[in-house]
Amino acid sequence: MINDLWYKNAIFYCLSVSTYMDANGDGVGDFQGLLRRLDYLHGMGVTAIWLMPFQCSPGRDNGYDVSDYYAVDPRYGTLGDFVEFTHGCKQRGMRIIIDLVVNHTSDQHPWFKQACSDPQSKYRDWYVWSPKKPKDANTGMVFPGVQRSTWSYEKNARLWYFHRFYDFQPDLNASHPDVQAEILKIMGFWLQLGVDGFRMDAVPFVISKKGPDLKRPIEHYDMLRSFTEFLSWRKSGAMILGEANVTPKHDMQYFGDAGERLQMVFNFDVNQHLFYALASGDCAPLKKAMEDTRARPASAQWGHFLRNHDELDLGRLTPSQRQQVFDAFGPDKDMQLYNRGIRRRLAPMLQGDRRRLELAYSLMLTLPGTPVIRYGDEIGMGDDLRLPERECARTPMQWSTEPQGGFTKSSRPAVPVISDGAYGFEHVNVAAQRRDPDSLLNWMERMIRMRKEVPEIGWGDFKFLNVKTNQVLAMLYHWRNNSVVVLHNLCAEPTEVQLRLDRKAKDDKGLINLLSEEHSLPTKTGTHCILLEPYGYRWYRVGGLDYLLKRSES
Repeated sequence: MINDLWYKNAIFYCLSVSTYMDANGDGVGDFQGLLRRLDYLHGMGVTAIWLMPFQCSPGRDNGYDVSDYYAVDPRYGTLGDFVEFTHGCKQRGMRIIIDLVVNHTSDQHPWFKQACSDPQSKYRDWYVWSPKKPKDANTGMVFPGVQRSTWSYEKNARLWYFHRFYDFQPDLNASHPDVQAEILKIMGFWLQLGVDGFRMDAVPFVISKKGPDLKRPIEHYDMLRSFTEFLSWRKSGAMILGEANVTPKHDMQYFGDAGERLQMVFNFDVNQHLFYALASGDCAPLKKAMEDTRARPASAQWGHFLRNHDELDLGRLTPSQRQQVFDAFGPDKDMQLYNRGIRRRLAPMLQGDRRRLELAYSLMLTLPGTPVIRYGDEIGMGDDLRLPERECARTPMQWSTEPQGGFTKSSRPAVPVISDGAYGFEHVNVAAQRRDPDSLLNWMERMIRMRKEVPEIGWGDFKFLNVKTNQVLAMLYHWRNNSVVVLHNLCAEPTEVQLRLDRKAKDDKGLINLLSEEHSLPTKTGTHCILLEPYGYRWYRVGGLDYLLKRSES
């Protein structure tokens, strides 16, 4: 069962081929460059690589405007290069998931061009049309302040077409059986080339019925079941990680009661409340978010993250909570986006404070689910706020102090490398941190290795321990007669906590510190007194300190 559900205790690493490593010197990352960096990822402890879009695209939205689902964009290489990459991953025991962007296509996709030019084309029904502009065309935009409408006029078709995102991304009509069959065909194609699963983009929009006369959204959840069934038939262990930013009351509809729909879903609710906890020092709302999202089928899993390639969406928070996060991590207007989020990377949000960075990653690694790390965060990369919208946090990987950070031999990379300030490649890069045993990168490698050795977090159930303060998040995980305790101090002041495990004092054999030699023995009343430094954290395994107990008794 553990082998089949490999994602339950995995370490996911998200990267964009275009900004990771350029092998041919044209200023754009490619699969040959990525292949050269697989040993780096393997050495860091990554077990699954998530590739952002790399199929053919005009590139107006970082590849999320796909023009050919069955080909690699020539800028990144060939299908042969892709297969060499997947083979390299398999040699190192790493899995691969790729973005599945099927809510919409590029307006340059042949399907859409034929749909526009020929009313009799089968592709006309693959998109969503209206003879006149719908009354609600100015509502429901994903990018408020940037996007003007969700309906645009197509002069050749003489119809209005629906686009939940930008106007160059017409929505597919996924309710149409032929479109669903094509989605299965796309998945089957990439599975055959070595892919282990998909990160499905914008899942709630994919499964929603679309049209000009809809009064309310109607989701076809069984569509997800058909996708997952197909994957299970084609390849053992294949899975879907869904991007579904929905309220907790809808979570089980995406998982399915028995996990028959999506195997993994990103936990946006916990993510947003985690940042509120980091900003406020109060873990009570985070605990509520974790309780609200506790339910999931035994075979399913949450994906937990800190920052991703989009903005930090704070839409689930109350106005006062959201403002507190803005004040702490994105006080300037150019740091905010779409009236709901922050567009910065994690390190500058936390002002490069190593203590807070470690706290944040320790928290993420010990949340109930599977951690998803974004490229560059392992070395504390920054952002370039001069770039528009989300582009500021999508700069090339910083490998060394060589020109362009070692990303490319070209003097003009397609995306500028951060080259000035505290987060420039001269100061923040992989090469320097690999040589420094106390670097963030080496700390991250040690933490990832330890996280993989604590399957209780990925597989077990959790409970909160009462430490009589919301300044400290204290959790106990239990699985197969093994238990771990994790503590996190969210504040800048030290604090002592007293915790008691749910067992008799005489049965408490102590807490083994998994990160240092500072173990904890219980008092005669069975209480553990633990001093946490500012932004301090502890990982303990319960029991096993018999020899220390005997020594203390003697």
